[in-house]
Amino acid sequence: MINLAQPQYLLLILAIPFIFLFYWLSLRIKRKRISKIGDPSLVDKLIPDVSKGRGWLKVTFFSLAFLFFAVGLARPQLGARLKEKESNGVEIMIALDVSNSMLAEDYSPNRMERAKLAISRLVDKLQGDRIGLVIFAGESFIQLPITTDYVSAKIFMNNIGAGSVPIQGTALAEAITTSARSFSSQSDKSRAIILITDGEDHEGNALDAAKAAAEIGIRIYCIGVGSPEGKPVPVNGDLLKDKDGNIVVSRLDESILRSIASVGNGAYVRAGNSEFGLNPIIDNIREIEKSHLSSVVFEDFDEQYMYFFGIALFFLILEMLIAGRKTGRNIFKMEK
Repeated sequence: MINLAQPQYLLLILAIPFIFLFYWLSLRIKRKRISKIGDPSLVDKLIPDVSKGRGWLKVTFFSLAFLFFAVGLARPQLGARLKEKESNGVEIMIALDVSNSMLAEDYSPNRMERAKLAISRLVDKLQGDRIGLVIFAGESFIQLPITTDYVSAKIFMNNIGAGSVPIQGTALAEAITTSARSFSSQSDKSRAIILITDGEDHEGNALDAAKAAAEIGIRIYCIGVGSPEGKPVPVNGDLLKDKDGNIVVSRLDESILRSIASVGNGAYVRAGNSEFGLNPIIDNIREIEKSHLSSVVFEDFDEQYMYFFGIALFFLILEMLIAGRKTGRNIFKMEK
């Protein structure tokens, strides 16, 4: 895999055609000046030691040096080396509700965006732990398998929206089951699910799913997003309405979330505007016995810029060694 750390320097390559153009223009200006003195062909015979071809060769070598120098400035890197990473931590699966009700504006700008921001800040604080992401509405999907690649976790997080799951609804049981199946075999005792939702369970059986997860050592923490009084749900510039034309008001159902957290040996936190609730939950999770985790990851990229600088220096030396005159008495003398 080739990566460019500073690709903007490749724009310098666009200057190479202008180097040839400038040299060609300088030759034309020189010929015009000579023509004012006398016949250019006669002047050429008077100075036979001047080589026109060598001038163009010097410009070509200088341009090649400039080309490789620009590529070197872009800092080519190779990342093909793999390294096994060892750590002690906890595996955390975040199950995020992406149903339309998460578009309600209890928070700024809405429930879903506020949850995504909180998760992104959580990822920045992780050290040695693994994180995965499940998104759910009427059904659930693994958005990001369990990983220590925190950069990828934030990228996947940014791509989540209300349309990420086509089937609407809030299937809490399926979200818990999918999350429980997503852990690796390395963390039998160090597994936790963080369920982020407004709690409007449309399918039922969430408590049975939570109990089944708890029996295999998985703790379930719930963050309630929204308010008991509720808010209307904006969809496509309008407010969501039911089949009778009434405006749908999405309300936080704390009772089901408290029950899930209790059965799942975890805790329930209601999200606030200033403190979303992830920090106290993470403090609780850190008390869980940590497991020894190993994973294969890309090691730091190998810098390759020095090789391109070396090639650039080689062509620059060649350019300096080529004399502009056939006699070659002074190898550093430029053509006049």
